[in-house]
Amino acid sequence: MTHWLRTLGSHGVEPHDAPAAVRAWQRLHWPLFAALQFCVPAFYLELIGPAVALAVARCLYVAAGLTGLAVLGRMLALTRHRSKFLRRNALDAVLSIAALLSVIGGAVPWSVLEWALRLSFMGALALRIVLALRSLFVPHRLLILLAIGAALLLLAGAGFYWLEPRVHTYADGLWLAFESSATVGYGDIAPTTPASRVFAVFTVLLGYGMLSLTFASIAALFIGEEEKQLRHDMHRDIKRLEGEVAGIRDDLRILHELLARSAHESEDPEAVKARPPHR
Repeated sequence: MTHWLRTLGSHGVEPHDAPAAVRAWQRLHWPLFAALQFCVPAFYLELIGPAVALAVARCLYVAAGLTGLAVLGRMLALTRHRSKFLRRNALDAVLSIAALLSVIGGAVPWSVLEWALRLSFMGALALRIVLALRSLFVPHRLLILLAIGAALLLLAGAGFYWLEPRVHTYADGLWLAFESSATVGYGDIAPTTPASRVFAVFTVLLGYGMLSLTFASIAALFIGEEEKQLRHDMHRDIKRLEGEVAGIRDDLRILHELLARSAHESEDPEAVKARPPHR
């Protein structure tokens, strides 16, 4: 997650920015992320159709958009580099504005253009979730990844139980969520409504991503143990070589002193006479 993803615009402030901006981002970046997640239930409430669900969805969109813009506005007031901050967090700005624009329309059935726009919005939001989780992609946070994966599975099961008419129990919803996230596809239960099918798409994307991160972290954990042993061996060998080099340096210093003394005595006959004879 350290190459082209850095250009997508969700990176907060630089470490050497104003101290107040750095402290504020540490407090506000997770609330901003949580507020943007309001758009997920809002999207599915729109697909359900009743007027009450549509009204709740619009409230969630407004809450997400206003919270996002408020956080970004606060950061713009504190940062020393406003244009750079906007470039680094362009994705959050776009999502906040898109959340407010999602209030327009929303009543199903959607047109082809509205389907395309709203699915693009949800795809960008899914990408934002991936970017937020990239900091967990380290071996010592494997338990956190497992906990997040389990939570996503539980939520996906509830989502299928809510959205899919053929799912009659929460256990069936969990089973369909596992089938979707693991891309198994036994076919015993399949999404049939537009809402559950769209939900299945994002369950596959997020679930498969979490499984990939988890297995990659497990592999990194084993590789990290090997690297730790390798570093230990290299450190031991370097210490041994340092001792040998120090010994060679001492020998060279003594040899240099002997050569200098011999050269001095050869130039001074009196010193040669004063030197005691060998026995």
